[in-house]
Amino acid sequence: MRTINLFKKLQKKSKILELYSVSEGNLIPITEVNDDVFSQKMLGDGFAVQPKNSNVYSPIEGEVTSIFPTKHAIGLKSSTGVEILVHIGIDTVELSGEPFEVFVREGDKVDNKTLLATVNLKMLEEKNKQSDILVIITNDSYEKLNINDYGQMKENIFIGNLILK
Repeated sequence: MRTINLFKKLQKKSKILELYSVSEGNLIPITEVNDDVFSQKMLGDGFAVQPKNSNVYSPIEGEVTSIFPTKHAIGLKSSTGVEILVHIGIDTVELSGEPFEVFVREGDKVDNKTLLATVNLKMLEEKNKQSDILVIITNDSYEKLNINDYGQMKENIFIGNLILK
């Protein structure tokens, strides 16, 4: 009986949550984002994509927990309890939702092929807003973030994982 409990503990410790690229573009560490709140991990660790196109996909399999009224950020939660914030652009809250179209609702189930939103990159450029799409882990339900490699990525591809507690 004791061996089974030990095995269950080891099995639980090795749980992972797969992470996927949210858009085609340049995958960068969160520390390289040009905003101190994000680059200093004040909201949590994560990564960002400097997008080449307007599509924003889910980085995880989970559920939509919130959509900001300004459409610039979408909250997600995995079945394992990991909370993720997908934040589109930097200082884009000031645009009152204008450059965004959201295709999901709170309570929707999502995976890496789910198109969460689109963003008008030309409008962001005209408004002098950076288009980085940030993926931030906002709770402490994981032990380690592993990203396989940074650089140019296609959308919807496996890029790493979270080792869960």
